[in-house]
Amino acid sequence: MLRQALHEIRIPTRGRGLYDFTAEVANWVAQNGLRSGLVTLHLRHTSASLLIQENADPDVRRDLENFFARLVPDGDPLFSHTAEGDDDMPAHIRTALTAVNLSIPVSQGQLALGTWQGIYLWEHRRAPNSRAVTVHFVGE
Repeated sequence: MLRQALHEIRIPTRGRGLYDFTAEVANWVAQNGLRSGLVTLHLRHTSASLLIQENADPDVRRDLENFFARLVPDGDPLFSHTAEGDDDMPAHIRTALTAVNLSIPVSQGQLALGTWQGIYLWEHRRAPNSRAVTVHFVGE
């Protein structure tokens, strides 16, 4: 029988960086007895993004941050949208270059992620925030 479930996960951030929330999604799947289907994650913000990335070596996350800092630097005089500071427009561009939606299959009650894959919220602002991720499951 086809089923749907909806949930919201709040993720507090301490500022720019990648925040692993794989366990929160996996726990929600398990607690609700979801067996087979698709989990869709949607981040309800325009200055952060979602990413599936390696969860073993923290150098990967540092390298991603360093690359984006070079690609879209804070305070670039090209940007006129600075209403919330010099990281405002760079945060929006970083989000546009990544994603605010992810889909992850569920198989035999488990997220179908690879051995070294984790689900991350990527905070693009320097200030702490509380981010909302809507989680939707469809399946059985």
